[in-house]
Amino acid sequence: MGKLSGRVAIVTGGSRGNGRGIALALARDGANVVIADVLETEARKVAEEIEELGREALVVKTDVTNWDQVQEMVKKTLNKFGKIDILVNNVGINIMPLLFIDFSEKEWDAIFDINVKSMFFCTKAVLPHMIKQKSGKIINISSMVGKKAMETEVPYCASKAAVIGLTQGLALELGKHNINVNAICPGVVFTEATKKIAIGMAKAEGRTITTDEEAKEYLETLAKKGAPLGRLQTTEDIGNMAAFLASDDAKNITGQAFNVCGGMQMSF
Repeated sequence: MGKLSGRVAIVTGGSRGNGRGIALALARDGANVVIADVLETEARKVAEEIEELGREALVVKTDVTNWDQVQEMVKKTLNKFGKIDILVNNVGINIMPLLFIDFSEKEWDAIFDINVKSMFFCTKAVLPHMIKQKSGKIINISSMVGKKAMETEVPYCASKAAVIGLTQGLALELGKHNINVNAICPGVVFTEATKKIAIGMAKAEGRTITTDEEAKEYLETLAKKGAPLGRLQTTEDIGNMAAFLASDDAKNITGQAFNVCGGMQMSF
């Protein structure tokens, strides 16, 4: 039996990338998993992988920036499983690297709505149930650039710094209810999202990237230059940290933001 046996987890944006890695890691450790995502078809594929591990999965098509849809997702979770033990606020976006002066209001709002407002909605929706059961684990996905910013990604950096502030404030407020709140700060993980970032960064350097292999190679070069361990992180790395923070092994850890970045934060 896994460390999370019998527990119920919600993972937002669990259809791909870090979200998929987190959902599968939680399932491997025994949790039943709810995937809240707008990408319903992709989410169902992940649900099948979870079920192959012997766990139960529920897919709820959810726009996590919509309060009504978030409430409905939580209702469906409770109807199926009767409780919520773990919430992983994973969903997030970035925009192609741009100078701050070139960002539009629409792009700024989109980044903060998806990266921060969604966490407000999802956390607010599950808290009555966690408070009632006097336990819960909330894990927010931030970024290493939420601690040390980078140029050409200012709105993203600001949103991820906000996630860390949200995490710390909630940890202070919810400790008396036996609810742990922590954040994970990934480094460079090869996903569909970071592929787009690689394409944009290469373009700014006058280079053209057209394939997954080229994008991954570009990101690996960055990691080799900037990280002491010299390698990219994987979605499994992020999932393993989430599974640890969701377990009783982390019962006395709260209000922390953990780098999973190969040490890259020391190099830029």
